[in-house]
Amino acid sequence: MNNQTENNENNNVFNLLSDSINEKLKALEITKPTKVQEKLIPQILEGKNVVFQSETGTGKTYAFLLPLIQRLENEQNEENQNKDSQNVKILIIAPTFELASQINGAAKAITDKKTALLIGGAPIKRQIEVLKEKPQIVTGTAARIAELIRLKKLKTNDIFACVFDECDRLVKKEAFADTEEVRGLMPAKTQFIACSATINKAVKLFFVGIENEILPPEDVLKKNITHIALYAEQRDKIETLRKYLAAEKPEKVLVFTSRADQVENIYSKLKYKNIECMALHAKADKQSRKAAIDKFRSGKTKILITSDLAARGLDIQNITHVIQMDLPDDEDFFIHRSGRTARAGKTGINLVIGDEYELNKYAALEKKLGIIVYPKEIYAGKVIKPRE
Repeated sequence: MNNQTENNENNNVFNLLSDSINEKLKALEITKPTKVQEKLIPQILEGKNVVFQSETGTGKTYAFLLPLIQRLENEQNEENQNKDSQNVKILIIAPTFELASQINGAAKAITDKKTALLIGGAPIKRQIEVLKEKPQIVTGTAARIAELIRLKKLKTNDIFACVFDECDRLVKKEAFADTEEVRGLMPAKTQFIACSATINKAVKLFFVGIENEILPPEDVLKKNITHIALYAEQRDKIETLRKYLAAEKPEKVLVFTSRADQVENIYSKLKYKNIECMALHAKADKQSRKAAIDKFRSGKTKILITSDLAARGLDIQNITHVIQMDLPDDEDFFIHRSGRTARAGKTGINLVIGDEYELNKYAALEKKLGIIVYPKEIYAGKVIKPRE
């Protein structure tokens, strides 16, 4: 082993974590921290409050989970397992059921500490029973967490850290009151952590006084994703999607539309053409949404059609193609959509199927974001450069 290799291993921030956490990381084939993990793990271990921005697919979830679970282990070693050590210690707030569930799963993968998932739309009585089992890491949606605290079913006395994931969503108008209430119910000593791929002015105002860490862009959007444009009038978009799927036969596809009612429309028209796919939208019940994600994650279904609200923050490995059936008004949504592919150093394709107005907007985004968009057309069953 040369000195350089030895130094790299010695400087690995995973060395700050316990053997048991490292063993679980190795089982997940995670041995090298990402840039955001290198930067944030030491700060969070020190108990610092921090708001951080890092691009999609850069490992934000483990950037806060790993040091917080290490802090939990350290604290309980000192407490020597007294009765208070079994109260809730870490609280994580997420804007959607899917993201909360994903974070809960990530926590379970790296610790044997008891976890709980507490989300709106699920029976509150069952969740009260779950809290009686003394989970120490709780992940949930802000409204349900606030409700359980008000009912005195979720005790906050021993919470030492509160995380707001996808914080830009959590401070939007529709979620602001619940997010603010949860923050106000935390003990004075609480460590606050907030993160997203896009930290905006509203986030900075909400977390005023907390240090911001804006990590240098890794240019995933530019370097790892190929951006394509296909022209189609509104009435022809679903047929254009069908033709693209037939021509490219992509391995794993996430199809986005801004309108929830369009999710079902695209789904039913593809199914009518005997194309196997699943639909995911915010109005569906929790079981249907979980089934759709599980099938897509496992590869049993190659195509998942979704709205922005349902898929924000989803971390599903090996998505080869993102297809946007419209351009969202908010460019942050474009970034979050595109970032569902090319995760963890992989490459991917981001396709926009747009009419003339949308493709003009796409051209403006191309300049603003510094990406290159390649126009394509479908001819004789193949995706080709536009013919002259």
